[in-house]
Amino acid sequence: MEECWSAMSTEQQIIGEVEVPSSVKITKEGNVLVCKGKLGTVRKDFLKIPATITVEGNKVVIKPYGSRKRDLAVTNTARSIIQSMIKGVEKGYSYKLKVIFAHFPISVKVKGKEVYVENFFGERSPRVSRIVGDNTKVEVAGEDVVVKGPSLEDVSQTAANIELSTKIKDKDQRVFLDGLYIYAREDGM
Repeated sequence: MEECWSAMSTEQQIIGEVEVPSSVKITKEGNVLVCKGKLGTVRKDFLKIPATITVEGNKVVIKPYGSRKRDLAVTNTARSIIQSMIKGVEKGYSYKLKVIFAHFPISVKVKGKEVYVENFFGERSPRVSRIVGDNTKVEVAGEDVVVKGPSLEDVSQTAANIELSTKIKDKDQRVFLDGLYIYAREDGM
């Protein structure tokens, strides 16, 4: 059984490009793309993405290995990740969480790279969640907890860690509504 794939030479080549503003500097170190801006540095490893990523002047060029529909999806995903990196070092990202309790007053404290949720349902030991990333900052402002940083992945994962640390088990979640809940996501710090 012999197959012939001569159609590859007549198909169009898929190329994705991302314009880099003058206030942002992007360099490539192996498979890692480093984006530097006024709010910090964001690193992303593109080892698992099946495409060639090059930095040419003020552009990042993404060329997938093939020319199928799946390769177009890979190109658009990589382009979206790079645009998020650029937006993060220029404007930043912030998530807001609301502290909600009915009877036991919850207190939230930040110590180093961890967030402690104390007195949750009157528990003696605090619930601890990890802050992801070096540039991610967590602030407690009254009934709100604000997570800020240049990396969308780090900020959103930190907010999710805090929210999941107050997940209620073995009780009806519709009745026992205590916890910290994400209620806003904003671009810009």
